[in-house]
Amino acid sequence: MGRLAWPLRPLPDGRGEVWRWDLGTVAELPAARAGLRTRLGGVGFPGDAQNDAGESLVLAFDELASNALRHGKHPVVATVVAGSGGWLLDVSDRAAETMPAPAVDRDPAQGGMGLHLVARLAVAHGWYVDGGHKHVWACLPTTADCEPALA
Repeated sequence: MGRLAWPLRPLPDGRGEVWRWDLGTVAELPAARAGLRTRLGGVGFPGDAQNDAGESLVLAFDELASNALRHGKHPVVATVVAGSGGWLLDVSDRAAETMPAPAVDRDPAQGGMGLHLVARLAVAHGWYVDGGHKHVWACLPTTADCEPALA
């Protein structure tokens, strides 16, 4: 948990198949996760415990989307770009005035560690504001042997 801030960075250039979910409530997340797993299976990443890279994407998707739904403003849009170099996950909401704030000096048992978790899973991450929408993003590798950024 060496990262105390979620860096302000523009979204990387992502090319590939785009998957999108418009989310209104936290109750919609189980169906969105199931849809993501189905799409991952369709591109050769079966949704099972043997597929660490796919499950890391699902976990990061869930963490960023639930943060936006709980702490942001509607509408919340979660987008995954499935490219040849990895997955680009982008979650936007209308709370442009509020930057992502990873928990600091909090007992992990109290929750709030999702941004730290996503940062550890990602090879790059950041946020930016565009057109009144805050975008929080992360790039995740498609293989478990691709080393995530830990610094």
